[in-house]
Amino acid sequence: MTGDGTPAGAPARPSFRAVFAVREFRPLFGTYTLSTIGDELARVALTVLVYQRTDSPLLSAITFALSFLPWVVGGPVLATIADRFPRHRVLIVSDVVRAVLVALMAVPGTPLAVLLVLLLAVSLCAPPFESARSALMADVLEGERYAVATSLTNTSLQLAQVVGFVGAGALVTVLDPSVVLLADAVTFAVSAVWLSAGLQRRPAPAEADEGPTSVWRETAEGLRVIGRLPRLTAIITLLWTGVLFTNVAEGIAAPLTDGLGGGATQLGVLLAANPLGQTIGGLVVARFLGTARAERLVPAMVVVSLVPVLLAGLVALSAGPGRGAFLAVVALLFVGGLGCSWLIPLNVAFVQAVPAQFRGRAFGVAVSGLYGVQGLGALGAGLAAEEVPAAAVVAVAGGIGLVAVVPCLLGLARTRPGVAGRHRAAGPSVS
Repeated sequence: MTGDGTPAGAPARPSFRAVFAVREFRPLFGTYTLSTIGDELARVALTVLVYQRTDSPLLSAITFALSFLPWVVGGPVLATIADRFPRHRVLIVSDVVRAVLVALMAVPGTPLAVLLVLLLAVSLCAPPFESARSALMADVLEGERYAVATSLTNTSLQLAQVVGFVGAGALVTVLDPSVVLLADAVTFAVSAVWLSAGLQRRPAPAEADEGPTSVWRETAEGLRVIGRLPRLTAIITLLWTGVLFTNVAEGIAAPLTDGLGGGATQLGVLLAANPLGQTIGGLVVARFLGTARAERLVPAMVVVSLVPVLLAGLVALSAGPGRGAFLAVVALLFVGGLGCSWLIPLNVAFVQAVPAQFRGRAFGVAVSGLYGVQGLGALGAGLAAEEVPAAAVVAVAGGIGLVAVVPCLLGLARTRPGVAGRHRAAGPSVS
């Protein structure tokens, strides 16, 4: 039996309505979507601003990647906050702090260097917030309801990115970036109020631990939880490797769009192509595929996520500037997004395999790596694009990615037989 009473292997899946009927899921879902839209508005505005001022692919990529930096240098440590303090409080405080910092970024005439420092400070709130949100989702929902909710949340993330990217591309052409940043600050303020009104007050999970605690010990615990379960290690390896190569085009989207003859509006459309594909693919996974069936399709979906990256780079490189080439690249990135739905079943498998008291820490490690490889991928792509066309960088990333994921997929397959039962025994008993 699954956690919600559905017989294992049964084709029935909880409806979206049944998931939204859970009162605490609604603010968790809604605020995450709202804040993501605001974040993408701000990210595109800053990326365009830096590229316009400097005409440097590397500096543009650094701006795009800067929000990922806290995950790389301190994500696992910052994520322990989600287990040391009440998770609802972590969410609310993180949003209040981000609302204030982004409002400061919106002050007209703020020097570029100050904007980037404030962006880094805003990003420091992301690891505890994301870890607390993911852990609280597993507390609020269980079984197939949790799986459907996770798929819905991932789909919402992609759709929010589509709206944010396309909206930002259009708004930047008619509004000052300060106005766009102020809109981002408002989304954080609304999120904090909504979470405060909609979440149940729960004690910190770490309060049940025995003995003295520290963030360093708890960080090490999160790493050990992943390291001692081969299944989790295999999932993490595939997640990090696949994401490293599927998101390269985002980091150098400004010079790539420029090479195709596009402007700010086209930049927003190009950035939205992959998330839109993930939105549609995620809806299919969430509503029509069970977790087990979706996981069996992971190898095929991984290939589908990378081949279009290779082809998009080749098309952009060979065709040159023009509407036809731009539309072809956008279409290929959209197909790649459909393939990226493989992230959903692995996300569900990972989070449900971790004991409840370690979810915040383990999720922090996983997401730190995900954001870290995205940031490193963007920086590497930006550095390479200083010397060669951005289209060539995208094509090479797609080709290398197809080779790099092969051992990861083999490792995932080796851990699947006979391991699921042990994971369930080690995992939490949700009531």
